[in-house]
Amino acid sequence: MLWFRRDLRLRDHPALVAAAADGEVLPLFVLDDALWGPSGDVRRAHLLRSLRSLDAALGGHLVVEHGDPADVVPRVARRAGAARVHVSADAGPYGRRRDDAVAAALAGAGRELVRTGTPYAIGPGTLRTAAGTPFQVFNAYSRAWLAHGVPAPAPPARARWVRDGGPGLDAPGRPAEPDLGGVELPPAGEDAALARWASFREHALGAYEHGRDRPDLDGTSQLSHALKWGELHPRTLLHDLRGHEGPGAASYRSELAWRDFYADVLWHRPDSARGYYAPQLAQLRYESPDSEAFRAWCEGRTGYPVVDAGMRQMRSVGWVHNRVRLIVGSFLVKDLHVEWTHGGREFMRRLRDADLSSNTHNWQWVAGSGPDAGPFFRVFNPITQGLKFDPEGEYVRRYVPELRHLPGKAAHTPWEAADGYAHGYPQRIVDHARERRVALEEYARVRDRDRDRDRDRRG
Repeated sequence: MLWFRRDLRLRDHPALVAAAADGEVLPLFVLDDALWGPSGDVRRAHLLRSLRSLDAALGGHLVVEHGDPADVVPRVARRAGAARVHVSADAGPYGRRRDDAVAAALAGAGRELVRTGTPYAIGPGTLRTAAGTPFQVFNAYSRAWLAHGVPAPAPPARARWVRDGGPGLDAPGRPAEPDLGGVELPPAGEDAALARWASFREHALGAYEHGRDRPDLDGTSQLSHALKWGELHPRTLLHDLRGHEGPGAASYRSELAWRDFYADVLWHRPDSARGYYAPQLAQLRYESPDSEAFRAWCEGRTGYPVVDAGMRQMRSVGWVHNRVRLIVGSFLVKDLHVEWTHGGREFMRRLRDADLSSNTHNWQWVAGSGPDAGPFFRVFNPITQGLKFDPEGEYVRRYVPELRHLPGKAAHTPWEAADGYAHGYPQRIVDHARERRVALEEYARVRDRDRDRDRDRRG
C-alpha cells in the first residue's frame, strides 16, 4: 500500500518508488477528522480538487477512507493483504504521533509502516550546529543547508496500481466540496503545479529578488499551496534551478531554506506550534480578540488601504502575498494589540496554503517571539509600506473597489483626497503613530521587568 498524505503527486516520490519495488500498489488516502475538522473551507476545497486530480492520474484507483488512521490503515492493509504500508515521513507533532500509532497497530498484525522521504528538501532534525544543537538562527542554518546539498529527484516509478473494491472519493458519506461563494482558487494537482513552476521560471525568476516584495506584480511562484500538499517536491524545484545562478534564483533557494528551517524548529520545539518560542514576550498585555477592531481587521475594514487589500485578497483567493502578510501581521499585533495567535488561527482558517510550521513561525517572526525573529520594536508603518511596495496603488485598487477612483499612489492615502471617502471606504480605526508608541511602551515594560528580575537574581 501507498498511503498518500502531503505528497499528492506521482513524480519525484521516493515512497512511491519504494512501494512500486514491492509489487502491486494499492493507493490510499484517509480523511482524518483530526486534520479535516480544523481546516477551513478553502483548504478543504483545494485538497478535494487535488485528490480528484491524483485519482485521475491513478486511473481511478485511489481508495478514500474516512476515520482514525490508526484504525483505518491496518484495516485496509488487512483487506488488501498488504505486508507493508509505504508513506512519506511526517515531521509535524500530530503526524509523528499518528504515524507511531499506525506503526504500532500494523506491527501488532505482523505488518510494517515504511517511511521514505519527507515533504522537505532536507528532512527536519537532519542538520545540527557544530556543537550538536538545533539551529536557532536562519543564516547559520541556511549555510549548513546549502553545504549539505539536496539529492537528485527520485527516479520515475512504474507502479502497478490496484484497487481492492474500497470506496473512492465520490463514495456515499464522503464530503462534498464546500461552497466557497466568490473565492477563486487556482487549478489543483501536480500538472497544474508544474505548469505554474515552468511559467514562473520563464517570466519571473530573474526578477524575483525584488519582484517578490511587490504585491502589485505577478512576481512570486504562488506554489506555497502546492508545496503544502506535496503536489510537487522542493527537491524538484532545486533541481530545476541548477544553472540559474543569478540573484533571483538565490533568493528563491533562500525561501525554500526558510521553509525547511521552520519545519526544523517545529521538529525540535513542537510546543512552538501553539505557544511562544521565546516565552518572555508572552508577558505582553493584549486586547481581547472579541472586539470590533479584530473583526474589522479580519474583514479588511481598518481604513489602512494595504492592510485591507491584504485581508480582502485572502477572502477572495485564499492566498496573501508574503510582504503583505508581514504588514497585516504587524498591524494586528502592534497597532491593534491583538495577540499573534488569533491572527495565526484566522490565516489557518482561510489560506489554501495554511501550513503549521510556516504559518506559526512567520507570525512569531512578526510578533518578535520566534526563532531569529524580527525585533518587537520593528513596527511596520502601513502607509509607507504600501507606498514602497505598491507604488502606483494597483494592488490596493485590485482588492479595495471603494478606492478605485483614486489614481496612482493616492489610493494609499484617501484621507488626503477631497473625494477619498466618496465610495464608502471606512475611516482609519486607529492612529498608527499613537498605537506604535503604546506597543513600544508595553514592550519596554516587559523588557525592563525582565532586566530587574535578572539583576535581583544576580543579587
